[in-house]
Amino acid sequence: MKKIVEYRKLLNVDKTVTLKELKTIYRNAMKESHPDKFSGDDAGLKAAEEQSKSIIEAYHQLVSINPETIAQLKPEFTATVATATITDYKFVDGRLIIDFSNGSIYEFISVPKATYVKMVNAESPTRFAKRHIFNAFPWRKTTNQE
Repeated sequence: MKKIVEYRKLLNVDKTVTLKELKTIYRNAMKESHPDKFSGDDAGLKAAEEQSKSIIEAYHQLVSINPETIAQLKPEFTATVATATITDYKFVDGRLIIDFSNGSIYEFISVPKATYVKMVNAESPTRFAKRHIFNAFPWRKTTNQE
């Protein structure tokens, strides 16, 4: 969640921002720090490139966890966690990334390391995740391999 807070600060938005507002804010932020504005100024160009990368990363992350996006993906997510089994999972910096048998991949944010360890040691990771992870942590769809 720390990263999400940083992303919100970077784009100066709160939790209630709509997708339309977020897109406008993103475009305006990119106009201000676009590398093309700094041709001939190497130090400014390098700083603008870094700032642009940060803005792009923040925008994509915030769009993927926006309530409007979650609402659109909720039926698919519900069907996946109800019918598909977990084929692989990994824990990276407080994020639990789960691959499902239907090819979907979801990232669960701010999962404590202790919860991940319990999942690893559970008799059935899928059953453990259904009870303790799927509806307890913010999620976003990262990709679909189909």
